[in-house]
Amino acid sequence: MPRDHSCPIRPVLDALDRDILQGKEKALRLSFIALLAGGHILLEDLPGLGKTTLALALAGVLGLSFGRVQCTSDLLPSDITGLSVYDRDTGSFRFVPGPIFSHILLIDEINRAMPKTQSAMLEAMEERRVTVEGTGHPLPDPFLVIATQNPAEQVGTFPLPESQLDRFLLVTDIGYPPQDLEKDIIRNGGIHDRIRDLEPLLAHEALLEARRAVRRIHLGERLVDYIYQLVSETRDHPCLICGLSTRGALNLAYAARASAYLEGRDFVLPEDIQQLAIPVGAHRLMLRAEQEALSKTEVLQSILDSVPVPRV
Repeated sequence: MPRDHSCPIRPVLDALDRDILQGKEKALRLSFIALLAGGHILLEDLPGLGKTTLALALAGVLGLSFGRVQCTSDLLPSDITGLSVYDRDTGSFRFVPGPIFSHILLIDEINRAMPKTQSAMLEAMEERRVTVEGTGHPLPDPFLVIATQNPAEQVGTFPLPESQLDRFLLVTDIGYPPQDLEKDIIRNGGIHDRIRDLEPLLAHEALLEARRAVRRIHLGERLVDYIYQLVSETRDHPCLICGLSTRGALNLAYAARASAYLEGRDFVLPEDIQQLAIPVGAHRLMLRAEQEALSKTEVLQSILDSVPVPRV
């Protein structure tokens, strides 16, 4: 379908996919959708598959500040948010900001942090501000968290509860690179040096305007009904304790608008909703104990297959 408006973000996405992050198209595209929609993304996969590389490359081509937190069991909330320290010269306390004060924050292995620290990070993600000793400090705009999570069966992990998983707009994996590309990486080494030298491809104000434009993308009444029907089906499904909340439905609409914008359209199509329903919705579902053999993705896919798709 022809595009109805120019999308300044799309050339940046295509350049990254073509020249830097080949084989990571899905995770890369979803990261851009999270950024445009004002949400955050959780990457669930094994270490060493390029999650840090993705975050660094995204910050580089967009000219955004980058911060990283390596989660461990002894990590404190103040290690991330910052703290007030006493200044002898002035005789007063001054705030020293933590790494969370970055446009793009990589939280590596979030499920290795203690629950108290996880909660502090996720509160900042939701409120877009940090409160230290009663004083609020706004976070940068835009603010995107790319969190990574190890498989739950690994030793030393503290799984995120459903209420905290719900704070992520999208959850996806990153996967192994294609065979030829992985052989090339083995042969020639990684691309970290290239990433650190990336030149910004988009002005900061252009990125903020793109985020504003996403909010103006049209979501037709039939598609509002379609999202509601999908959400309603999850709430009545016999395999689920509870389905998608109103926040989940709202986030699906936000993500679908961002997807349409990336495709150069000023309106949402059913395909936008179908492609994003699982990354947006699956992690928000709660299976019944007797249905643990099923996956949340399978349940949500069965719902997508059963709900009639509107003709637009």
